[in-house]
Amino acid sequence: MDRTMKRLILLALMTFNCTLVCADTLTLKAGYPESYVVKKGDTLWDISATFLSDPWKWPSLWNVNPQIANPHLIYPGDQLTLVFIDGQPRLQINGVAAQGKARVRKSPEGRIIAKNNAVPVVDLALIENYLTQHRVVDSLWLAEQPMVLAGESPSRHHVVGDIIYIDAQLPLNQKYGIYERGREFFNKETAEPLGQEAILAATGQVIDSGKVSKVRLLSNFRETKAGFKLLPLEDDSLMSAYFMPKAAQLTTPAAVLAIESMQREAGKLNVVYIDKGTQDGVEPGAVFSIYRDGEVIVIDNKGLPVPATERTAYDNLMALVSSDRAVQMPDVYHGQLLVFKVFDKASFGLILSTERPVRVDDKLVAPESLVLRGQ
Repeated sequence: MDRTMKRLILLALMTFNCTLVCADTLTLKAGYPESYVVKKGDTLWDISATFLSDPWKWPSLWNVNPQIANPHLIYPGDQLTLVFIDGQPRLQINGVAAQGKARVRKSPEGRIIAKNNAVPVVDLALIENYLTQHRVVDSLWLAEQPMVLAGESPSRHHVVGDIIYIDAQLPLNQKYGIYERGREFFNKETAEPLGQEAILAATGQVIDSGKVSKVRLLSNFRETKAGFKLLPLEDDSLMSAYFMPKAAQLTTPAAVLAIESMQREAGKLNVVYIDKGTQDGVEPGAVFSIYRDGEVIVIDNKGLPVPATERTAYDNLMALVSSDRAVQMPDVYHGQLLVFKVFDKASFGLILSTERPVRVDDKLVAPESLVLRGQ
C-alpha cells in the first residue's frame, strides 16, 4: 500500500472518529442549574431540557450504559448534580454517577411503572391510551378475524357485563380485545397500504365455545357494536416506557401520516402517526425533526419575487414551465417528535416541541441540533 493511500485511509478514519465525537457533544443551555431535585410529575425529557439545548441527547448526559437494564431510572427526591468528566457534562444522583449500577430497580416485565415511582421519559398520561388501545394492522388480516354478530341484550350497543356473540369457535376462557375499525393508511407517494387503524373498544372472555361463541365483556373503553373485530390482546400493549431516545436513522425522510385526533393541525404533546415502522428500521425512542417544504417563490416579468399567496395564474404557469422562474425556499423547521410505539409500516410519535403547527405530510428527518438554530 503506497503512502498516499495510507494517508487517505488515516484521514477517513480521523473524519469518522470526529463525526462520532461531534455527534455525542453536549451543549448546555444558557443559565443551566448546578443541581436539581427531582419532583413528582417530572419526566426525563423535561429534566434534561433544564440542562441541555438538545434534550433528546439525555442518554449521554446520564452516561447511560446500554448493557445495564434500565440504567436511567431516577425517583422523586433524588438530587441531581452537574459535574464534568473528561470535559463533558454528566449528571450524578446524590453524588453517585448516574450510570445505574447501584440504583437498578427493575419493574415487572412489560408493565408501565406507576407515576409515583421511577421518572418516565415522557408523561405516561399522554401516551398510555395509545400504548394500550391503538394498533395498526394489515387490513386483509383484520378482515379475516372473528366478528361481533350481536349480543344477548337487544341493544345495538354493549357494555361491561354484556354477553356478545362471535362468528367463530373460540378457546374457552380465552381473553380477547374487541376492536373498532378505524382509518386505512396509504403511502402518499407509492399508494402502498400501510395498515388499518384498529381501536380497542373492550376486552372480553370466552364463556361458551361453539360455531357461534359467547364472550362476556370485562372492560369498556367505548361501546361495542356488531361488526367490531376480535383480536388477541397484545403482549406488549403495556410496553415499558423507559426506552432511550436516539436520533432517527432513515435513508429517506418519513412523513406525518395522520393526526390521531383527526384535527387539521397538531401541537406540542399531541400524538401523530408517521409513515415508517419496523420494516424501515424505526424503533421506540427514535427522535425526528419536523419540517415543512419551503415555499416556491416565482420571479415575475419585472424580475421581482412573488410569494405563493400573491401569485397569479400566469405566475403559476411560468413556475411550471420555467425552472428559472421558480425558486424553492429552504424547508421550514416545525419541531421535534419522539416515537413511542412502532408497527410494521407505521408508528406513533409524540410531538415534544413545536415552533409552528404540525400538519399531515410534514417531513420527518434526523434531528439537527437546536444549537445550530440559535436556541
